[in-house]
Amino acid sequence: MSTTTAPDVTLTASAAKRINAILAKQDGVDFLRVSVEGGGCSGFSYKFDFDQAAKEDDIILERDGAKVLIDEMSLEFLKGSQIDFTTELIGAAFKISNPNATAACGCGTSFSI
Repeated sequence: MSTTTAPDVTLTASAAKRINAILAKQDGVDFLRVSVEGGGCSGFSYKFDFDQAAKEDDIILERDGAKVLIDEMSLEFLKGSQIDFTTELIGAAFKISNPNATAACGCGTSFSI
C-alpha cells in the first residue's frame, strides 16, 4: 500500500472536509473507499464505502486528515480524476470529475470509457 497525491487522483478541500465530518461520526472507521464496479447506466459505476483498514493493493489518498482508499484496479479507471463534494439545490453528494470517461449518465455515478 502506498500514499499518493496528484497526478493519479486528487481530493478537493470540500471533499476532505466532508469525509472528515462523516468519519468523525462512524465508530471504528478511518477511511472512505472509492471503487469502480461494472454496471450502472453507462457501463461502470462509482461506489463509496467506509473501511477500517487498507488492503495490500490499496492506494491511500490524503488531504487535510481525510483518507481515501482506492484499489489498484479502480485506480486505472480513476487516473487523473478529482473527487469533490458539492452542495446543490437538489442535494449534496460526492462528485468525481473523470477525464477518462467518454460518457456519463444523469445520476453522476455511472460512466463509460
